[in-house]
Amino acid sequence: MTVKVIIAKQKFDCKHLMGQFVDESHFDFLVDEDCDVYMPEIPGSPELTGSEERIVLKFRKNFFTQEQQDQAYAGLREAATETQNRGAAAGPRGEKLGNREWVTEYEYDMVEHFLDPKNSLDGDPVAEIRARHVGKPPSPSNRNNVWSIDRVKKDKFVFEDWVNRVKDLSLPEQKKEAKYVADKLICATTYANSVYSGIAGWFDRYPRIPYGRATSYTSRNPEKFAMSYPFLQHLAEGFKQFLPQRYAAQMAAAKKVDPRFLVPETPFTTVTVNKTFRTAAHYDVGDLNAGLSNLLTLSPDGKYTGAYLVAPEYRIAVNPRPGDLLLINNHEVMHGNTPIVCEEGSERISLVVYFREKMLELGSFEYENCRYDFVESRRLNKEHTLQKPLWNGVSEGMWESDEWYSYLEQKLGNDELIKYHPKSQALKNGLEEFFG
Repeated sequence: MTVKVIIAKQKFDCKHLMGQFVDESHFDFLVDEDCDVYMPEIPGSPELTGSEERIVLKFRKNFFTQEQQDQAYAGLREAATETQNRGAAAGPRGEKLGNREWVTEYEYDMVEHFLDPKNSLDGDPVAEIRARHVGKPPSPSNRNNVWSIDRVKKDKFVFEDWVNRVKDLSLPEQKKEAKYVADKLICATTYANSVYSGIAGWFDRYPRIPYGRATSYTSRNPEKFAMSYPFLQHLAEGFKQFLPQRYAAQMAAAKKVDPRFLVPETPFTTVTVNKTFRTAAHYDVGDLNAGLSNLLTLSPDGKYTGAYLVAPEYRIAVNPRPGDLLLINNHEVMHGNTPIVCEEGSERISLVVYFREKMLELGSFEYENCRYDFVESRRLNKEHTLQKPLWNGVSEGMWESDEWYSYLEQKLGNDELIKYHPKSQALKNGLEEFFG
């Protein structure tokens, strides 16, 4: 079997494409056969040329059987639901997010000035900010926040009126006003355009969800998710065959994680599932830096055109069709899709299968479940001292509290408490010595 090998001549600066859609003007060569693509040679380091360290992508046609594809399609397609949390990958934003107004760059600049106001001997800082934005169309901030509809309406808040009032206040009063706007009027949640995307498998801790867990799709549909295992296990075999060093690094990380957070017999924790979703130029985040992710496609009939995956920095694109294997360095290589055109009744499911690096921070399956149970016990305890409407059971410092230490010891025993929280034992011994 002949495999085409391409070593890119140079890497182009494509920062201006982040969050923008790419098309056929952004590549010079389309990969549609077995092919390996590498980053440009590094002068003085010939040993790295064509190495796994310099990989852009590896592509193999017709790698998966039809049965594997059919099972994966049935097991994963429903994980993709409408969402607004895909950031830059969701593409350029419109003037509004539904009926919500984006916080613009100008508005953020002004709020941040008032959050850290300084007396100026050289001029009027408010006028300087206005001058920087004069003549520019109001553009949504890259931070992807929107104004709270209810709060803005309740306060009868008009941004320019607020600026004109606040600029004449004392510096402490300016800071207080800006903090109110930042905390109460600007939504903390970030948004992007609506797309159909979701995750299957397992996920790491998050500030509002501080425990490792199965994704909601996997939790609700464990048998259905398991239908995808033969496909994902064959993917792992291809990963091992074509990129053995990257595979070994990812498998070494996977062995540090409780196997119940992994797709069996693979180094994968998580699957992102996209449904007929044309991604804009972006880099992936969250996957293991020493490993590699991939992009695979599924379809009930393959009746779609386009959807080339473009790596504009290297002026190259790939045409991954159902059944093909594409191993790609998604966290180092900018990528996005050309338009997707599906015939009526058809759809294109794309998968990114990877190991989430923050899974390495998790404890055992039982320990993470105990963290979940602790949060829920607090949330449901109407007598808890922190109880308030809509409280989610999470509070600052809770994982270094006697309340948590006692709960963990009661549920899993003193050995598990010492294993995960050795300071708790020192504190306990110190108190015993103190009280004699």
